Amino acid sequence: MVQHGHAARAVAAAAAVGLMGLATGCSAAAEADNESPAESAAAVHDAADRLVRAGSSKARTSMEMASGGTRVTIRGEGVYDYRARVGQLKVVLPQDPSGAEEHRPITELLAPGALYMKNRGAGVPADKWVRVDTATMSDGNLVTGGATDPLAAAELLRGARKVTYVGESELAGAEVRHYRGTVDMAAAARAASPVGRPALEAAAKGFAKDQVPFDVYLDAEGRIRKVCHRFSFVNTKVTAAVKGKGEKREVVDVASTTLLDGFGISANIELPDTKDIFAGKIAEN
Repeated sequence: MVQHGHAARAVAAAAAVGLMGLATGCSAAAEADNESPAESAAAVHDAADRLVRAGSSKARTSMEMASGGTRVTIRGEGVYDYRARVGQLKVVLPQDPSGAEEHRPITELLAPGALYMKNRGAGVPADKWVRVDTATMSDGNLVTGGATDPLAAAELLRGARKVTYVGESELAGAEVRHYRGTVDMAAAARAASPVGRPALEAAAKGFAKDQVPFDVYLDAEGRIRKVCHRFSFVNTKVTAAVKGKGEKREVVDVASTTLLDGFGISANIELPDTKDIFAGKIAEN
């Protein structure tokens, strides 16, 4: 059987942990015009449903982490089918600081309750996929895979609180409205669709803070063009001195940005056959 704990740390183990901002970051928009708090909250809460109505889109992701003075960014690009709730991303890992051979891009398939990874490495044959149950991940795969599932990122906004309208701006040629607030993780899990709820419930329990700051940019049709979340989770390490007995715990902050465009694009995504899924042991990183 696959050791899910090792597979779940597949991408995150390739990078240091933490946050010092985001290259595609959450910049302020123009001065806000009049919009009531109730209208702002309703627009943000409805964002996930607007994506489902749109059907599909292109997606680009960026996750920036930093630790011990080292900063890395993991980037992804692909397509997402919001009605089938499946996506495909090619995730590019940062070069190893030690100068080791550059990592091959990892192909990730995002599906209800599962993350599939190809070019996983760590003893996994190149033609095989690794499957991980996202409900078993302490973060619900909002961070671990190196890219936040676009629809999960949108469903988090169902738990948005203290929403403020920042103003209008332009993003990739589209007029957008910028909103800012915090996500109540437990509320987001309760309000999520039945399919997405288990992963968000796991995340609500696993993150160090139950309030997640966000910035989101919606176009004229209420669809997400850009959303930034700033997550915090506890990274636990067994200390060398008392291996098996003591643990060193540190709070890690991660900034995840998702950019969406090309709505309605063809997104024909096929999940792996059972015979193509690796059933062996994942090597230690």
